[in-house]
Amino acid sequence: MVSGGPYGLEDVVRGAGYGGAILLLLITPLIWSLPTALMIGELSSAIPAEGGYYIWVRRAAGPFWGFQEAWLSLAASIFDMAIYPTLFVAYASRILPGSEREWHGIAIGVAVIAVCVLWNLAGGKAVGDSALAMLFIMLGPFILLTVFALIHSKSGSSGPTTPTQSFGLIGGLMVCMWNYMGFDNASNVAGEVENPQRVYPLAMILTIVLIVLGYIIPIGAMSRTGIPPQAWTTGAWAAIGGQIAGQWLEIAIIGGGMVAALATFNSLLMSYSRLPMTMAEDGLLPRAFALTTNNTQAPWVAIITCAILWGACLGLGFERLVTLDIVLWGASMVLEFVALVLLRIREPELVRPFRIPGGVPACALLGVAPTVLIIVAALHSRGETVAGMNALWFSLLVMLAGGGIYLLCRLTSRKVAENAKAWRPEH
Repeated sequence: MVSGGPYGLEDVVRGAGYGGAILLLLITPLIWSLPTALMIGELSSAIPAEGGYYIWVRRAAGPFWGFQEAWLSLAASIFDMAIYPTLFVAYASRILPGSEREWHGIAIGVAVIAVCVLWNLAGGKAVGDSALAMLFIMLGPFILLTVFALIHSKSGSSGPTTPTQSFGLIGGLMVCMWNYMGFDNASNVAGEVENPQRVYPLAMILTIVLIVLGYIIPIGAMSRTGIPPQAWTTGAWAAIGGQIAGQWLEIAIIGGGMVAALATFNSLLMSYSRLPMTMAEDGLLPRAFALTTNNTQAPWVAIITCAILWGACLGLGFERLVTLDIVLWGASMVLEFVALVLLRIREPELVRPFRIPGGVPACALLGVAPTVLIIVAALHSRGETVAGMNALWFSLLVMLAGGGIYLLCRLTSRKVAENAKAWRPEH
């Protein structure tokens, strides 16, 4: 749910240079992913509930903020989930030139979404069982590419280490943040995981290590080939692989890129669809969203509705999607760090199989660096335009809409009004 391999990092290399890309990929997980993973590890082990972070924030700060957490996450997902069909089309166009143009690319993206909808309707086990096989298909070509890149490395050669264009370090940082985010999505299916108290903390740390290695080793090897960073456009891994080892590796990387996009979308669809289901059970959404299939217990109304909303954003560009995704998702992550601190204060006796050392001060400091990065992302979003307005203002309007929608639910739903009293945290 976090990484589909090095696919998508081309813009980082092009914008920041090889050295800058490797530096960003090493620093970003330390100040962005590790704090998040530690926070998710503690909260998932303490409160392993279906709905994950929505339940944590609701329990810590009350129903209003719980709703905002879910709202921001679902709003971010609308832009996040459009990225993967976009990447799928980018790689498919390497085999079928012109497939990314106009309605062709949209049609292929819709087909990807439809396949994943059917896959998810088969149940969480079907999605999980396929993930490991897809992992080998995604990473296999990069292992071969790394070997061939080292064989063809030029003595004393390395690409530029400085930014090569205006996209630069800030733009590269945005893409790195996107490639390292999503750890909290695993919490939404905690109710379907065996022994989550042990599994989640261990999985968080191991995942960070494996992802970092999976990113920097191929890029480090490529830096020795003499290929300039300017050659790294979206989807360029394939062309560069063909240049180094031949067409067979180019085709393998293209296939791996398509599988990576599909697999990541497939896993995230499973995670995000549990949010509307849990909210419907709480009375915050129509009851239909809680309906599940008889044999697989998949929330079919939530799955199909989410898929339709995601498909509506397929026409937006990659960088614009990433920027909106980071700002909205980042706001939801800040609420998760707040929940971590509030639960330490309000429920000190809560059993925490994994506990972040250092007490409340350490938990508070843990969220500082990610919050600063989110502010940087928000300021950077001013350069993007969505629906005819500044992307930052667009994001703020989406955030404010969540408050209005909750108040409407509170006024029109007796169940929400009753639950709001029961969910109010103890001070």
